[in-house]
Amino acid sequence: MAGSYVTAGYETCPSWAPSLGFIGAGLCIILANWGAAWGTWKAGMGLCSMGVNHPGGIIKNLVAIIMAGGVGIYGLIFAII
Repeated sequence: MAGSYVTAGYETCPSWAPSLGFIGAGLCIILANWGAAWGTWKAGMGLCSMGVNHPGGIIKNLVAIIMAGGVGIYGLIFAII
């Protein structure tokens, strides 16, 4: 059995099908991290204005920045799986 390859279903699968998987994984990483960066930017701007107008509520707004970073990590894990 050494050197044998599994080719089940290879006859019915078109040659361009794996490229769709790679494109999907790439788009998942790109869009998830773009969304995380955009969310971090928007939450950071909100945190800056909150610090000027209401300095006591800065800690509450840190959750949004942490969650925006979590979205990027989730997208990376989802693309790998």
